[in-house]
Amino acid sequence: MGWIQGVLVRCVLNIFGVMLFLRLTWITGQAGIGFASLIILLSSFVTAITTMSMSAICTNGEVKGGGAYYMISRSLGPEFGGAIGVVFSLANAVAAAMYIVGFAETVKDLMWEHGVMITGNELHDVRIIGCAVSFLILAIVLIGLDFEAKAQLVLLFILLAAIVNYFVGSLLPASNEQKLKGFYGYSDQLFYDNFNPDFRGDNNFFSVFAIFFPAATGILAGANISGDLKNASKAIPKGTFLAIVLTSLVYLGMVWCIGSSMLRDAVGMVEYNLTDVSELTIDIVSQCSNATCPYGLHNDNAAVGVASAFRHLITAGIFSATLSSALASMVSAPKVFQALGKDKLFPYIHYFAKGFGKSGEPRRGYFLTFAICIGVTCIGALDIIAPIISNFFLMAYALINFSCFDASFANTPGFRPAFKFYNKWISLMGAMLCVGVMFLINWWAALVSFVIILALYIYLKHRKPDVNWGSSSQAHAYKDALQATMKLTNVEEHVKNFRPQILVLTGYPRNRPALVDFVSTITKKQSLMICGHVFLGDMYEHVGRLRSTAAYKWFKSRDIKSFYTSVASPNIRYGAQVLLQCQGMGKLRPNTLILGYKNDWQVDDPRAVDCYFNVISDAFDLKYGVGILRVPDGLDVKQEGTIDVWWLFDDGGLTLLIPYILSTRKQYKSCKLRVFCAGTKKENMDEDHQRMATLLNKFRIEYTSITVIPDLKRKPKRTSYKEFESMIYRWRLGNDESGYDYPWKIADSDLVAHKQKTYMQIKLREKLLEHSSKASLIVLTLPVPRKVSCPAGLYMAWLEMLTNNLPPTLLLRGNQQSVLTYFS
Repeated sequence: MGWIQGVLVRCVLNIFGVMLFLRLTWITGQAGIGFASLIILLSSFVTAITTMSMSAICTNGEVKGGGAYYMISRSLGPEFGGAIGVVFSLANAVAAAMYIVGFAETVKDLMWEHGVMITGNELHDVRIIGCAVSFLILAIVLIGLDFEAKAQLVLLFILLAAIVNYFVGSLLPASNEQKLKGFYGYSDQLFYDNFNPDFRGDNNFFSVFAIFFPAATGILAGANISGDLKNASKAIPKGTFLAIVLTSLVYLGMVWCIGSSMLRDAVGMVEYNLTDVSELTIDIVSQCSNATCPYGLHNDNAAVGVASAFRHLITAGIFSATLSSALASMVSAPKVFQALGKDKLFPYIHYFAKGFGKSGEPRRGYFLTFAICIGVTCIGALDIIAPIISNFFLMAYALINFSCFDASFANTPGFRPAFKFYNKWISLMGAMLCVGVMFLINWWAALVSFVIILALYIYLKHRKPDVNWGSSSQAHAYKDALQATMKLTNVEEHVKNFRPQILVLTGYPRNRPALVDFVSTITKKQSLMICGHVFLGDMYEHVGRLRSTAAYKWFKSRDIKSFYTSVASPNIRYGAQVLLQCQGMGKLRPNTLILGYKNDWQVDDPRAVDCYFNVISDAFDLKYGVGILRVPDGLDVKQEGTIDVWWLFDDGGLTLLIPYILSTRKQYKSCKLRVFCAGTKKENMDEDHQRMATLLNKFRIEYTSITVIPDLKRKPKRTSYKEFESMIYRWRLGNDESGYDYPWKIADSDLVAHKQKTYMQIKLREKLLEHSSKASLIVLTLPVPRKVSCPAGLYMAWLEMLTNNLPPTLLLRGNQQSVLTYFS
């Protein structure tokens, strides 16, 4: 459909709706000409701002089915979109019931006027007629949208004829019968009397506004069938704006005509015989002997018909206005719900997403809307139903305006609407105005609406639907992250704010789940984690893999908060150098490298082992803290187990900080933290113990025991050294080999130069087997590799001695940067 039939006609019919002929006279009587005009202008102002925002959104790209839901969800994301989709579908279904009740009231009045009753009870008759009309409306929409559109054109013609009929009638001289029923003809006195408000009962400006505002909700009638428009981005702004202008002029014109020509109270024909009345003055007609006059603006909802040239044409206009609005709402609600079902934001509702016929009609949604409509119709009171949907529609309008503001404020290059006549601050004002009016109308109903929206939002936030619509929230996330990162760059580092920001060499993360899970336990919700992957070979061999984002799906499945980055390199060392030098930006860059233990070092190509050794050495040269994790049989943590920290050298405190962080995590929370340290002399063990206890207390590190190991520098057992010798046999440099050609091999001079260090590693193994063979995790000071004097084979043998046949072990060493402080 084009903009006239698809948007203009539908909006005009829906805006006029039930209010034009059935409640506008009452609104004028209560609020007076001045406030009634203000109510119309305020409603038009809200809808005009909302249409500006809506036009900006819908001209920023293709608008598919779902109208307001589609626009909000694609702008603010699935959480807000899904919440408003449910509420907006419900609002349209309730609106259909409101229009049907308006129709039923008119039919009931006509029947009673001619002495025809169904039950004799006014409310029950409205309910019965309303339910019957609901079946009729359902039958029309089930025939198809083409038939419904043609029916709308016929109803529009009748409605326009009824409006013209009223204005013509208001210019004709009033008969005595019309005067007695409140229509007196244009009069300066009536204009003066009716200009100021005359609120009665519990009514005030905002309660009357709440009754009228549903008339303004028709601006979304075209947008709600956006999927059935030829060019939605052009049709929606053009048709909606023109509809607002035309209907606002008609409403204002009728208010001024009604207020200038009709009495607020009129006696009717009960106390007068028309043949005996020679002259009926305004004072006579408006003086009622009873407490309430049966006619006039306050008392007669059919007062428009009294002033018209042909009353029955007004009745036809009421029928056309109410039926056309009911049809539009009965079509809109299922369309929105169908779009919601297609997106699968909520479980089970995809049942209503199925379309039938060539145009994909949501027949299942029609029956759901019909059921809701029947239930609300049974309320049977128009003035009770109208304020309910006012809140729902105002909430939808508020979010449409906020969507436009948010998308514009995010300043993303992707938001460039063809509709230029909008302003983000006006959109924000429109959103705030809608929320303010909600609370002024009925504060508790507004709170209920917010609670419903918030509950749906939280549910969807928790459910995390797998959709990506490029919402403004994503743009804000980027913008906020960029600004925060830039701000952080200017913040001087301080030891109290140190966080272990970890680059972990994982390759494909799914291939090393224990390593990834362990590092994630350290960094989760606290610091940066980057999984690095080095592809061996030329960059062009791995272009597709280098751009892959599959790792993030795996992270999501395991609730791991990490980044993933990959490089292509001729060997592991060069690739790791790139990662060590270039990862992160500003202060958000790694300060710690963790890698898995190379279990195959004895059988792998020695060049690969030498690369592994040099990666560790390069990391120390670049001032990284380094950790090596060896996990023989998985990381199943024993309840009430221990984390044994062997803090043998002062490395700045990283070897102590990371175990403490682990002890606060869920996986290790039941584990006791035991600290082992090297002693000076056997006779000084008590002093060493007290010194370490004082230091830990100052650092506020909770521990269960401290063990001082006094004899780490003593010569190890012969059997232990024999085990070490058999381990390095394959790595010994032959007499006919050069250390220059085989830098990873161990010469006799290397063993002599590192004799004491080798003894210490072997002795340390003996102590580990003695004290920590049952620990849940061992954290041990990592030996520093000296790449000039220490060959890779010797260094790997040290690591093997420290970790072989032991529980999960993290060899860790800081870069001498202080990470612990006892100053506040």
